[in-house]
Amino acid sequence: MAGGREADATGGVKRRELLSVAFAATAAGALPPVAARAAAGPSAPPAETGPAARPQAFLTLSPAEAEFLTAAVDTLIPADALSPSASDLGVVVFIDRQLAGAWGGGARLYRSGPFVKGKPEHGYQLPLTPREYFAAGIAAVDLWARAGFGRPLAALDQPTREAALHRLERGEADLGELSPRDFFEALLAVTIEGFLADPIYGGNRDKAGWKMVGYPGLPATYANAVVRAKGQPFHPAPKSIEDFL
Repeated sequence: MAGGREADATGGVKRRELLSVAFAATAAGALPPVAARAAAGPSAPPAETGPAARPQAFLTLSPAEAEFLTAAVDTLIPADALSPSASDLGVVVFIDRQLAGAWGGGARLYRSGPFVKGKPEHGYQLPLTPREYFAAGIAAVDLWARAGFGRPLAALDQPTREAALHRLERGEADLGELSPRDFFEALLAVTIEGFLADPIYGGNRDKAGWKMVGYPGLPATYANAVVRAKGQPFHPAPKSIEDFL
């Protein structure tokens, strides 16, 4: 979240540092999956991908949900000198595709219960699919925002929206049966994933997230290119899955 452009939602770590650490965790398989830490992988991309095939309509998000997510992800990762905003890089498209796919439908997610209220370290404890979880969370946050701020989250000004998300992060919002902290963490995680995922999944347009953290993309070795550089700085253009199709 922007608290001086580069500050993230925790208020301390700069955005480049946050995304670099998050990317390293994702690459190592250490970043917990969103919306329940489910061990379900990402949805397969649509058959047609790339800039010419970017969808004009969302696959599963309602207009209100898309508006909420656009405001939320742009509060977490606003446009600045480092990169365009999260929504400009397609993060909402990424989230929509994930929620519309097998992962969003709860594939490989244990949902047979029992579901009981656990300790904070237990995380998500509800029988909802990720799609249902995000739908319920968005509706609950907007209801809470209307009660406390007079408007849904997307209609709040930037400072108020930041304050609202900070309260979610601290667990200070009343979302009924949903944990505000868990929902915030799910929202933050999927935002970072969309910002740094391979562009074939809809986010990280023009590989801007990779360029920002200096990640070279799909190729696993650059040994020959480094040798050819003969000690000079070597900054390869990042390569996506799409570049090899």
